[in-house]
Amino acid sequence: MAYWVSTLIFILVIYVVISILLYYLQDYFLFKPEKLPADFQFFYENQEVDEYTIETRDGAQLNGLHFKVEKPKGVVLYLKGNSKSIKGWGKFAVDFTRNGYDVVMMDYRGFGKSTGRRNQKALKRDLQVIYNKLREHVDEKHIILYGRSLGSGLATKIASVNNPRMLILDAPYYSLTKVTARYAPFMPLSLLIKYPLPTYKWLKYVQCPIHIIHGTDDKLIPYKTSVKLSKIKPKLTKLYTVIDGGHKNLNNFESYHKMLTEILHSTPKKVDLEGSSFKVIHNTKRKNA
Repeated sequence: MAYWVSTLIFILVIYVVISILLYYLQDYFLFKPEKLPADFQFFYENQEVDEYTIETRDGAQLNGLHFKVEKPKGVVLYLKGNSKSIKGWGKFAVDFTRNGYDVVMMDYRGFGKSTGRRNQKALKRDLQVIYNKLREHVDEKHIILYGRSLGSGLATKIASVNNPRMLILDAPYYSLTKVTARYAPFMPLSLLIKYPLPTYKWLKYVQCPIHIIHGTDDKLIPYKTSVKLSKIKPKLTKLYTVIDGGHKNLNNFESYHKMLTEILHSTPKKVDLEGSSFKVIHNTKRKNA
């Protein structure tokens, strides 16, 4: 009896230790930032770009880039993934500038040249600051929110409390708690995770058109996640499927670029269902012989 009691206590102690480590080390596992020196010079061939730095009320420095085009149709606020810095992510701005849109990117706290202590509340507040700055120069009906992977939840949050033209989610997650639970299924992550980022909750309050792009071969965030998200606001949502697309290579598929061009140039139209088969019920029951 004493042996089993000692074994259970040992297992409990190990479980508690692992839980504590997960709580305090999760920033290390979730974020893969690239630091840049303060004097680093950004350069992108054939792109006009300005660097900006905004100071927050708690003294953090948010560093970002503004890619410009002549006579822009609007501006895309691009919220990147959890790795590297905007030095590398900046190369994706061309997918929007070639379609006539300005692009604004920023590095989250602790990434690139951005400073400040990172937590979920601070991340949301920082992005609202950037959004407010954009709103000073651009009408909201010309602002597009684009969230890629980690940025998808944050983009959804900003869209839920503002009125942008549209929200585009690239490989979004249901919640970050759900993503991490795949790798630690026996841990109480709902209590431990400091960045739950519940995309599904925030999506309920989004009032603009929602476009979701996801690859069928995404091993990190399964395609079924986007199918599930698309059902939250079905009347506002359109799901775009990149066949064989993974988590990091959608830009290598021609279909992705066709989808993105379609989304950026689309004008929402009300469909007249009068005279259509909308209410027709397909009878599958067999008649008795």
